[in-house]
Amino acid sequence: MKSAATVEIQELTRYYGDRKALNGVSFDVQGGEIFGLLGPNGGGKTTLLRILSTLLVPSSGRAMIFGLDVARKPQEVRRRIGIVFQAQNVDGKLTSAENLRHQGHLYGLRGQKLKQRIQQVLTRVGLADRSNDLVETLSGGLRRRLELAKGLLHQPGLLLLDEPSTGLDPGVRRGLWEYLTLLRSQEGVTILLTTHLLEEAERCDRLAILHQGELVISGTVDSLKNEVGAEVVLLETREPEALREQLREKFALEATFLGGKVRFEHPRGHEFVSRLVEAFPGEIQSVMVSKPTLEDVFIRRTGHQFWENSAPSVRDR
Repeated sequence: MKSAATVEIQELTRYYGDRKALNGVSFDVQGGEIFGLLGPNGGGKTTLLRILSTLLVPSSGRAMIFGLDVARKPQEVRRRIGIVFQAQNVDGKLTSAENLRHQGHLYGLRGQKLKQRIQQVLTRVGLADRSNDLVETLSGGLRRRLELAKGLLHQPGLLLLDEPSTGLDPGVRRGLWEYLTLLRSQEGVTILLTTHLLEEAERCDRLAILHQGELVISGTVDSLKNEVGAEVVLLETREPEALREQLREKFALEATFLGGKVRFEHPRGHEFVSRLVEAFPGEIQSVMVSKPTLEDVFIRRTGHQFWENSAPSVRDR
């Protein structure tokens, strides 16, 4: 049976002056999910997360968390969410436990109850043996775990994470995801995160892909990839423009460019490439055939490469 929606986004729009950062975005996040907002910089992910964390109000539309309108009842929403921002927000001159103690005071926690909860969350994120260490002595990965502990201290039902893997090496990133999965299963927390990393998005239960403030598509990773419904072929050639025209004329194929290579989709690409090599002797330097990726979904839906327009902008301030 489907869980009740933890987050409901309905026709959400947000302007910065005359710039539209979000344009009628709608989706929901079910209880117990790890849900990802995927998109290049400037897509609107951070704006949306700031609305959900009650730091911004929408220009129109509604955002609901546990049935509460984030614009109308921000104080009630804040009691029920935990937030881990992209920038580090732990004090290096305090110990791990001291950081959590100050966080607990903000939520009205005191005395033995707070002490017990600090020990619980430090144990949960694997920092029980570092509780009295100064944060400045911790590695980047351990500091990220401490930030998770801060976000979980008051036992929120929803954890919001802004680019959780920023600045972490691949090994630490894998460890972080192991902890997120553990937190979801053992704490029962719903997790909503933003990311511009395709490999990170693959780990989510469901995704909403954003581009230039609009929802491109949403669904499970597998369902999004299945929408492409074909194998992806990349051809390396000295004259990509000429080869693209030849593919159109000879095979009625509409190809695009990806990283200087010619790209097209074909239901049986691995068989079709032999015909291509025969049809264009000496013109094709290399061939790669692969199953669809999330970037292929993005290309099909937007006509752009994922990284093509990824410079930071006012939309993702």
